[in-house]
Formats: sequence, structure tokens, C-alpha cells
Amino acid sequence: MNIVMITIDSLNKHYLKAYGQSVGLDVHTPNLDRFAAKSAVFDRHYSGSLPCMPARRELYTGTQEFLWRSWGPVEPYDVPAARALNGEGYVTQFITDQFHYFQGYSHGYYDDYQGFELIRGHELDQWKTAPLTVEDQPFLNKIHYNPSLPEPFTRGSYARNVKGMQEEKDFFAPKVFTSAEKWLEDNHMQEKFMLVVDCYDVHEPFHNPDTVAGMYTDENIHDPALPIWAHSGRTDEGASLLTDRQLAYLKAQYAAKVTLTDKWLGKVFDKLDQHHLWDDTMVIITSDHGHYIGDKGLIGKPMYNNYNVLVNIPLMIWHPQGRHNGSRVSALTSTVDLYATMLEAGGAQIKHKTHSNSLLPLLKGETDKVRDWAVYGYFGKAVSITDGLHTYHAAPDESVPVYNYSTMFINPVAFFFPGYVPDEVESGMFLPFTKAMVWKYEAKLPQQFKSFMKSGYTTELYDLVKDPFQENNLIDLAPELLERMKKLLLTALSELQAPDELFQRVGLQRKPLLK
Repeated sequence: MNIVMITIDSLNKHYLKAYGQSVGLDVHTPNLDRFAAKSAVFDRHYSGSLPCMPARRELYTGTQEFLWRSWGPVEPYDVPAARALNGEGYVTQFITDQFHYFQGYSHGYYDDYQGFELIRGHELDQWKTAPLTVEDQPFLNKIHYNPSLPEPFTRGSYARNVKGMQEEKDFFAPKVFTSAEKWLEDNHMQEKFMLVVDCYDVHEPFHNPDTVAGMYTDENIHDPALPIWAHSGRTDEGASLLTDRQLAYLKAQYAAKVTLTDKWLGKVFDKLDQHHLWDDTMVIITSDHGHYIGDKGLIGKPMYNNYNVLVNIPLMIWHPQGRHNGSRVSALTSTVDLYATMLEAGGAQIKHKTHSNSLLPLLKGETDKVRDWAVYGYFGKAVSITDGLHTYHAAPDESVPVYNYSTMFINPVAFFFPGYVPDEVESGMFLPFTKAMVWKYEAKLPQQFKSFMKSGYTTELYDLVKDPFQENNLIDLAPELLERMKKLLLTALSELQAPDELFQRVGLQRKPLLK
């Protein structure tokens, strides 16, 4: 069984026809449409650890990260999927334009692949150094360049990286999927392979070639007053303030980027067609999280509750023996489950503790569920839980310290910046899923970041059946449901053996472990 794993970063379900396309734009995605028509389409698939790299640790190592650790590396006790499948005789290849894989302390994710290709230049990738000039100013306006911020957050690196990029084939998603297409051409004859394609599009900036930028707007696409990259936060205040016109333009450019990505993804499907690979290849398409574009009055991924726009993400799986091919799957699933799914498909045994449940029994019709709950959130922030029908968001008590557990000294709050040696640190076997010794140290917010870390977390409760867009908070209206969801969160955190301080931060009393 070959395995093709494709992630499309920041892909919103409600922009896709396969999920009803409730956004109000007729976004063209013919290739995702045709894949959805033949695959199992999961309706209740949720992110776990957020954002980018924590999600990838779940995908590739099966570890539910955010309860214990911030954005960081593969740990020595992890068993990455590529390593496990190498041991089963697979040829493994990784193709990405996700610069986070080599930035700062998020290392170790590509080391086990037999082949690795990184396409440089996306978002904050500090790649090119040519000085910016007055000629760059219109584009700098469109990306909200701010030279007063520390690098790489000025966004100047993006302007330098893409200067002169005009043809469609030179943009990032086309480069990624062209590389994947070529790899399949060169390797389709391998006895068995695992191809992981991690496309950083449709992540911001929503920068498109002229061939697609005008598809969903009548505006002048070169107007410097119309942004393609906003700052995360509320759309009605501060640095993230946007007019209705600007917000509509951002939606149009996001939609255009979805269409562009879909177009070039189709080349991978065409190659699978050409070499008759569908009969012995499992193909997974998913995302790490969504992206607010005016939804709930938010833009980006700000520190507010993780509503379904952000966390109820697409998942479509083609399996040659799938019983649900061409239909919907209503079972609750989570990002972390894809790790065990890939390993089981490849015949690799999981000999260590993980948080991952294989979806193969679901795909083959052997069971109708693999989990009763899914938890999700950012490290040190709100903790949310769903049973697939409801969501409960527990705001954190910021007065209770939060600790980072890792074999490394990283920067758990300002994770784009160098790690540091904490003033106070403990060592011990603090993690319930490994006997490895790790460091435990408090995650402290650097003084210079406090103005950027304004949060809006509140404790909220929603009925997803009656209120799928989470507009009616039931926290004071449904006491029985609230008690049930609090008990479910307590059960989940107890089964995961989450740290003591996490229970305190969300106002729960830890259950004693049964011996």
C-alpha cells in the first residue's frame, strides 16, 4: 500500500463545495471536488494542538502536544512516521514550502525521510537580503509592512523573497505540486512509497498571480490600499482593523488562493491517474487548522476561543478498500489520529504510547467510531473539547503558572525566538507517555511581547446541531449540558494524564488514577 499525505495549510471548510461552501462565494475547486466525490469525507474532524508546528507533531509523531509543550522540535522519544515506515521497506519523500521546519527550535521533522525538498521564500522565511527600495512601497503597503517590529515580523523578508515573481508557475503552491508531480513520475515504480506533501498555501499572505487574483473581486488588484496580509486580531480595532471593503478583498484573495492551489493539486491527481496508482495507494488530504477572515469578527489566528472555523477542518481519505468511498463519515476524529492511520496502512507496529487512534477500522467499515471526545487548543491558553455535537471552551486562569515539558530549553511563549536557560528548572519523568527524563520550567511571557499578547478567551458552550456557527453561547442557559461537558473535559484530561496545573487553569479537580 502506497501512502500519499497532503496537507493544505489554513484550509477553511466553508470555502469548499464538498462541505457546503457557506462562505457566499462560488469558489472553484474542481480537483478537490472530484477527490471528495470518490473519497470518504469526514464531517467531524478536529485540529488538536495549534498552530502550525504543534499540529505537525501530532500528524507525524502521534503526540497530543499542547497539554505539555509549546511549539518545538521532534523529541528524542518520538517515533516519526517516516522512521517507522522506513523500517517497513518504504521509500519516503517529503516536499514542502513550510519554512518553520528549519526555523528556530522546530527541528527534526524531516530528518527521517530518504528524500526532502524545501521550497524557500514563503511568509516570514528569512531567505533573501537585497535591500528594499521606494519601488517596493506599493507592495509593502499591501502586506502591512511594519519596520518598527522585530524581524522577521516586519514582513520585509516576504517582499524581498517574491520580488519579480509574476508567472503562476513561480508561486508557491504551483512549485510544491509540480515537485510532487515530478517525484511521482520518477518513483511510481517503487515497490511501496510514502509521499508527504506539506503545502504552506493557502496560508497568508493571500498573494496571487494576476491570472487568479481578480477571479472573485471587481477591485483593482494592484491597489495598495487593499491588503493581502492583515494582522491577527479583531477586525474592528487596533492593528488588525479592517474596513468592509478591505475584508471583502481579503476573502476574495483567500478564495483565489484556494482555487490556485486546487488547480496545481490536480497535477498530482493526474499523475496518479496516469500510472494507475489509485488501486494500491491511500491518499489523505487535510489541513492543520482554518483561518478567520471576518468570521466571529476576527482575522488570522488570534488569541480568542478556537471556534469551528479554526478547528473543524477538512479531511478526505481515499482508501482502495474503503467502505465509505464516495460518502460521508460522521464519526469524530482528530489530527493526531492520522499518525496511527498511516502506520497501520503501512504495516508498522506502534510499540510506544501515543494519543493516536487509527482510522482504518472506520474506513473499512469495521467500526462506527474511534473516539468519544477531541480536545484542542494552544499551549498555555484555553482548552476546548467536543463530543462532535457540542463544544465547551474553558478559558484559562492566567494566575496559575503554566509549565513547558521538553528535553530541550526552547522559548515556549515567543517560539520564533532563541531558546533560553530558565532561572528555575526541574528534571524528571513528568510525561505519562514516556519514561524519558525531561525538563520542566515555567513558560513566562517576555515583557516586550505583552502588548502583542492580548487575549479574549471566555468560557463558552455551544450546541453544534442547532447552532453550527456558534453564535448562541449557552453557558448560562443550559446548566445540565454545561455540567455534562465539564465532566467530559475532566474525563479527557484525566485519561490523558494532563499536568496538574492544567486542571487548575481550567477550574477542574483532577480525578485520582485507578490502580
